[in-house]
Amino acid sequence: MVPNPPRRTSPHRTSPQRTISRRSHAAPAAVATALAAALALTGCSGPESASGAAPAEPTPGGTLRFALGAAPAGVDPQQVGSNVSIYVARQLADSLTDQDPETGEIQPWLAESWEVSDDLTRFTFHLRDGVTFSDGSALDADDVRASFDAISGDLGAAAPLAASYLAGYQETEVPDPGTATVVFDEPNAQFLQATSTVSLAILAEETAEVDPAERLQGDVIGSGPFVLESYTQDQGAVVTRREGYDWAPEAAEHQGDAYLERIEFSVVPESGVRAGGLASDQFDAVGDVLPQDVPQVEGSGGEVLTRANPGVPFVLQPNLTRAPLDDVEVRRALLVAIDRQELVDTVLSDAFAPATGILASTTPGYADLSDRLAFDPEEAGRILDDAGWTEGPDGIRVKDGEPLEIEVTFTPVFTGSGPVLELVAQQLRAVGVDLRLRQLTAAEQTTAQDSGDYDFYYYNVTRADADILRTQFSTAQRNLSLREPDDVVDPLLDEQLGEADPATRDAVVAEAQEALLDEGLAIPLFELSQSIGVRGDVHGVTFDASSRLRFHDAWIEQE
Repeated sequence: MVPNPPRRTSPHRTSPQRTISRRSHAAPAAVATALAAALALTGCSGPESASGAAPAEPTPGGTLRFALGAAPAGVDPQQVGSNVSIYVARQLADSLTDQDPETGEIQPWLAESWEVSDDLTRFTFHLRDGVTFSDGSALDADDVRASFDAISGDLGAAAPLAASYLAGYQETEVPDPGTATVVFDEPNAQFLQATSTVSLAILAEETAEVDPAERLQGDVIGSGPFVLESYTQDQGAVVTRREGYDWAPEAAEHQGDAYLERIEFSVVPESGVRAGGLASDQFDAVGDVLPQDVPQVEGSGGEVLTRANPGVPFVLQPNLTRAPLDDVEVRRALLVAIDRQELVDTVLSDAFAPATGILASTTPGYADLSDRLAFDPEEAGRILDDAGWTEGPDGIRVKDGEPLEIEVTFTPVFTGSGPVLELVAQQLRAVGVDLRLRQLTAAEQTTAQDSGDYDFYYYNVTRADADILRTQFSTAQRNLSLREPDDVVDPLLDEQLGEADPATRDAVVAEAQEALLDEGLAIPLFELSQSIGVRGDVHGVTFDASSRLRFHDAWIEQE
C-alpha cells in the first residue's frame, strides 16, 4: 500500500457510508403487485465484495465478460456521466485523489500529498513519482494544468459536470514538474473531493487538443490500469490490462498490474437475457439485476452485489416558468402527496431506500428531512384546497378552468423508472393531480432540457459531496427549475463553498436543504442503488465512494 503522508486537507465530512453488500437470501422481497414482481430490484446484505469465501491467492489472467444494461455514451472520463459509461471510462484514467467509500476521507492517488490555503482558493498538489500514461509519457504538472484548462474552456460545454466542479477556476500554476497549484477566484471547499471523481480524472496533455466528439469515441490517453482496445457506439467496449501499472490508490487490495488481462463490455438491454447469460457462462458479470432474475443468478452459484449511490436521489425537479408548477403551493402539496415507502415496497425492493431529503442518506452533509416528506394526502388536499384547486367531475382538480395536469419528462436509463413514475401518477391522482409520463431518448431529453420543454424533469445525480446541491439547484449552475436568483437558496449554496470548518459547512448545507424543500424546488422520490450480478468464480469487483465499479483488484479463478 502507498503510505499516507502528513498533509493538510480541505474540509470534508467523514460520515459513515453504506457498505457494499451481497444478497444473503435466495428470493427477492415480496411485492404487492405483478408489476412489482417484474420490476423490483434486489435487497442485499453481507460483506464488501462480490466474492464469498475467496481462495487465498488471486489468480492473474483471464477475460471478464460484462453485460451492461444500457449503452455507454462514450469513454472520455471527463465527459461521460452515466454509470454504464463510467464503468468503462474509470478503468482508463486515474484522479489526483481518491475517496474512502466507508469514511468519506480523501486519500492520495496521483497526488501523494497536498496543501490548501486558509481561504480555500489555492490547492497545491505534489504528484507521485513514476506515474506514466498509456503512451509511455510521464505524468507531470503540465498534464494537470492542461486537463483543468480544457474542462474550464472549450470542453466545458460537453463536460458540464466536470466544469461545475471547476466553477471559479482561474489557472493551474506549475512551479515545477511535480507540483500543480490550482487557483480559484473564490473559496471552493468542494474542490478537493471533486479531484477524486472520474469527471476530473487527469489525462495526458495532448488529449486536451482533441475534438470532444473524438474523445468520446476513445481518443484519450490516461494513466489507468487498463487501456482501450475498442469502443463501438451502442454495442460496447473492450479494455486490456496495462503492463507496468503501479500506482493504485490506498483503498486497492494490491499494487501492481491489474489481475485481469481483458474486460469485454457488451450491451444487453434485456435483464432476463443478462441473467440467463450469467447462468449459462456467456457472461461473468452483469449490471442492473432485477429480482425475478436473482434465483437464476444465485442458482448458478453467482451473487448479487449492491451499494447505495450518494448525491441527489431520484427527484422530480419543477420548471418554475410553466403552470401549474409556478405555484409554490402546488409544489408543497406534492411533497406530501407521494408515499415513498410504497414506491420501495411495491416497485423497488429492500435494496433501495425512500428519499428522506434532498440528498441521499449516504452523502456527507446529508440532513434527514423525512418529517417534511411524510406521506399525508389529507394535508396535500388541504393545501390544494386553500390554493383554489377544486375537485373536477373526473376527480382532477381545476382552477380558473384549467385542470391540474403536469407532465414528467424522463429517460429510462434506470430500469425501474417507468414503473416508479406510473405508481407516483396513481398516488397523485388520488389527490386530484393528473401526472402524465413523457418517455424520451437520452438525446431527446437533452434537447428538452436545453429548450426548457418540460414540466417536471426526472433524474438523479451521483456525488459523494453535498456541493452537488449547488451544481443542480443554483441559478448560476444547472438550474433545471429555470428560476430567477433569490436571496435565500443561492446565498446558502454559495456560502458553503467558503466554509473551512466541516461542522459549519454541514450546518449551512443543512439549512440549504431545508430552504430547497420550503420552496418545493425538488420532489424527492427514492435513493438509487447499484445491483451487479457476478459468477461464483469472480472475485474482487469493488465500488468506489460514488458507487462506480473498479476492476483493478478483480480476478477470476483459473481452472
